[in-house]
Amino acid sequence: MPKNNLYLPYEINFKEIEESLDTKVENNFFELIYIVSGTGVQTINENRLVYQPGHLFLITPEDSHSLEIKTPTTIFELRFTDIYIKNGPLTSDSLYKLEYILQHAHHQPGCILKRATDKNLVHPVIEAIRHEYQHPTLYNTELIQLLINTLIVIIARNISEYLPENINKQSDGKAHTILEYIQTHIYEPEKLSVTIMSEKFGISETYLGRYFKKQANETLQDYISKYRIKLVENRLLYSDLRVGEIANELGFNDESHLNKIFKKHRGTTPSAFRKSSNFI
Repeated sequence: MPKNNLYLPYEINFKEIEESLDTKVENNFFELIYIVSGTGVQTINENRLVYQPGHLFLITPEDSHSLEIKTPTTIFELRFTDIYIKNGPLTSDSLYKLEYILQHAHHQPGCILKRATDKNLVHPVIEAIRHEYQHPTLYNTELIQLLINTLIVIIARNISEYLPENINKQSDGKAHTILEYIQTHIYEPEKLSVTIMSEKFGISETYLGRYFKKQANETLQDYISKYRIKLVENRLLYSDLRVGEIANELGFNDESHLNKIFKKHRGTTPSAFRKSSNFI
């Protein structure tokens, strides 16, 4: 498969798109896409999600993605590399955490912004970048870089809600491997049983549970359950899938099972959550 390269630490584009795009080419960079105007469907690694103004997507290296345009769309596109992150103003601890979060972002399809306050914050930041980009003046480059850094930290904060707080780049290597396995097979619950996972990683069922809790500060099953519920929320907010279809996609026994688990964690049913949400 051909590969696109980015030779600068970052690249900014504002694009008006009227025809659908289908990108199968892998990249060596991260790509941040903000919907300024327009509607359609964003597909990332076969995950189809409706988009509209205010939605923010992150495409990680090796992701495939496409835009199905329903109404003419204007996007803000920011491309940046690991080099840009490493040369930024972050401390070593923050840098390690940020790199880890971004590298695992491809497991979280859909709009990055889970916090309503961050959604309100992102729009003026991007408008400020647009102004500086289109009307360069004194200290223009320095100001754009500060605004880009702000965006990257915002997306890291939102993505990190999917990750156990105590697992970062400095944790035991096996912890990262277990976490990646869970994220890869989150749609296949039969592969996430303690028995299967203990065989996969060559450790006893009892020790697997103790080990994960020590590394992540929560039990293995709690992490899997919370992760699946967040994916359900994502589907409810950003797709037109019916609750039964979401249950089937994410490996719940049926719609009733999903309703029961979701209400246990969120205090309401999926349908009520979708109806009451004013996020979109």
